[in-house]
Amino acid sequence: MNEILKLLEQNSKYTAQQLAPMLDMEESAVEAAIAKYEEDKVILGYQALVDWDKAGEDFVTALIEVKVTPQRGDGFDRIAERIYQYDEVESVYLMSGAFDLTVIISGKSLKEVAQFVAARLSTIEGVTSTATHFILKKYKEKHCLFTKQVEQEERVLFV
Repeated sequence: MNEILKLLEQNSKYTAQQLAPMLDMEESAVEAAIAKYEEDKVILGYQALVDWDKAGEDFVTALIEVKVTPQRGDGFDRIAERIYQYDEVESVYLMSGAFDLTVIISGKSLKEVAQFVAARLSTIEGVTSTATHFILKKYKEKHCLFTKQVEQEERVLFV
């Protein structure tokens, strides 16, 4: 059944009618499996991956390294929950290594992102430091390429 999930992760627009022959299943079985995945919150939602540069929208995306002091009984969860409540926050991950949380946010400008970090993120109790990295260009995300594939020209050498 995980094959359904893999295919939907590649292309969430697949219908049960399209998936059934790919998986050698009945269409009704595919529909039932998808409904169960949605009910059990295995499938959390469906999204389009958009190249906003091509759409003419200006966004700034930043990856923020956050160091925190874990809280007794809750560890990192309470701080992560406070952070992911903000609309600007796209993703929050607990990390191993030199910092504790990775926070991905988007804004309309560098200044807007910087203000979010200074006024909201760094002031949360338990946050001890942040380091902000701005994404300058996306090449690939979720297995999708953002750059145009340059076709190699055929070169002919005449001797």
